[in-house]
Amino acid sequence: MANRIVISGAGGQVGRALAADAGRRGLDVLALTSAQWDITDPDAAADIVARGDVVVNCAAFTSVDAAESEPERAHAVNAVAPGIVARACASAGARMIHISTDYVFSGVVDGPSRPYDVDDPTGPQSIYSKTKLAGEQAVHAALPEAHVVRTAWVYTGVGSDFVGVMRRLAAGEDPVPVVVDQIGSPTYSVDLASALLEIADRPAAPPLLHVANAGAASRFELARLVFELVGADPSRVVPASSEDMPRPAPRPPYSALSGRAAAAAGLTPLRPWPDALAAALAR
Repeated sequence: MANRIVISGAGGQVGRALAADAGRRGLDVLALTSAQWDITDPDAAADIVARGDVVVNCAAFTSVDAAESEPERAHAVNAVAPGIVARACASAGARMIHISTDYVFSGVVDGPSRPYDVDDPTGPQSIYSKTKLAGEQAVHAALPEAHVVRTAWVYTGVGSDFVGVMRRLAAGEDPVPVVVDQIGSPTYSVDLASALLEIADRPAAPPLLHVANAGAASRFELARLVFELVGADPSRVVPASSEDMPRPAPRPPYSALSGRAAAAAGLTPLRPWPDALAAALAR
């Protein structure tokens, strides 16, 4: 892979994992945090992006609940800015990989649930998810050959992500209520980063892909396995409903992603989510 990898949002968990993986492989990497590259600034994008680059846009307004009270900021970063980056890539002769989300789906399914494929109808329910879908559309309007990669429930296992929080709570003694009626595809940031680098090396990869660890789990199941893997009593994780634990933004009740299109394109499938979780907690 001779091209320079340019990462926006390199301070976030996906950006950090991607920069670390690319660095380990000896690739030419320019990793910029949101403070170093404001993707809402068209002049900044024009100054940074060069011919032959592969730009991976990991920058986003990711606080699902905060977006409900800060819709203008969420719209600027998630909906408008990806189009700015895509236009800069088109102008410079660079490629682009843009990270999107499982939350673009409504999660309301008729009949038995099945993981969402790339061609399933979207139906975003929150400000965050609506701005992320608009960002996908802005990217492809400016650069149709760009790769939009939807992923889900990304964690590193430390800090404030769901797995990191459950790991911290496991060290206590109190019961921990966790919702049972939200089901998705937990995705380890390290595995996602590896997949993004594979896509960076594959210009002919499809323009819309789902990349997540294989399988589906409820938040409750995920939390219980975290407790089990760190040696805590999983029975301390107690089931709750979304109604019991209301949040400002609605979440899809079901948003597991199918990797069928990525596998059909010859991309390496991600390992099952329990295996990835065990690896993350063992690091």
